[in-house]
Amino acid sequence: MSTFEPAIIAFVCNWCTHTAADLAGTSRISYPANVRLIRVMCTGMVDPKYVIKALLEGADAVLISGCHPGDCHYINGNFKARRRVKLLKEILYQFGLEEERLRLTWIGASDGIQFADTIKEMVDQVKKIGPAEKAMW
Repeated sequence: MSTFEPAIIAFVCNWCTHTAADLAGTSRISYPANVRLIRVMCTGMVDPKYVIKALLEGADAVLISGCHPGDCHYINGNFKARRRVKLLKEILYQFGLEEERLRLTWIGASDGIQFADTIKEMVDQVKKIGPAEKAMW
C-alpha cells in the first residue's frame, strides 16, 4: 500500500510570497516538494477558474498567497483575492470538497520560514483529509 502524497498548486504573488519562497530556498530551509508554484504578479489576478481548473486537473489542494493586506503593490489586489476565496470555498463545498483544500495566506518577502511552515502545515492537513474525489466533478 502506497502512502498518499498530495499535489498542491500554489498561486504566489511575485512581490512577496514568491520572494519568500526564494529566500527559503537560498537559506536552505526545507519544505515538502508537494507544491508547484505558479508566480502571478498579484493574488488579485488569480481568477477563480484557475483554482477550479487546478482541482479538476488533479490537484488535491490550492494555496493562494500574497502580500499582507495594506502592502499590496497593486493597492487592493489582496482584498480582491480574499473576497474571491471566500466565494470559492462556498462553491467548492457545494461540490463536496472540504474548504481546507483552498487556503489563502499572507506571507511577506522576508518570511522564508513562514513560507516553509505554511507548506508543511498544508501538506499535513491535506494528508489527513485524503485525496480529492474527482468522481463528482
